[in-house]
Amino acid sequence: MNSASQPALGAWRRFTAAYATLLDWLLGLSVAILVLPVTLQIFARFTDLLPHYIWTEEMARLLFVWMIMIGSMLGVRESTHFIVDVFPSATGRFGAALNLFASVAVLVFAIVFAWYGVEFTRFGWNRTSELAELPLWMIHIAWPITGFTWIVFLGEHLSTQWRALTGSAA
Repeated sequence: MNSASQPALGAWRRFTAAYATLLDWLLGLSVAILVLPVTLQIFARFTDLLPHYIWTEEMARLLFVWMIMIGSMLGVRESTHFIVDVFPSATGRFGAALNLFASVAVLVFAIVFAWYGVEFTRFGWNRTSELAELPLWMIHIAWPITGFTWIVFLGEHLSTQWRALTGSAA
């Protein structure tokens, strides 16, 4: 690898690290906010202290979908999602080849999520949910964002694994 690409690689890693930090905060925020509608549902269901709010179910569903998608984005970044260690002690070029193969398989799923996620979002663009009248694109857009984020994080993994496989300088 030539020295001209080293600063670009460093900038890419700083970008993905900053993006992962943002996702960490958003994940924590979505979990914290999810507590409110779920708590309201529980109290309304089992006590007469609160009226039965209908919007809480749809808000909880929206936050739960986003929580899962953000968690999967971080799982791909940290290589803790989708990967099954068949050869956990594999190291060197063989381990890099296995990791490269696994990353390419995840990349296929990422492309499917991105491609069909855009179609899914278009489908829900002008629609609203029945009960809370939330715009459905707010839920549907999680799929393409997840797919594109997986692609971003996989780019970092693939470059690292390719360098390990070919013996290039890190």
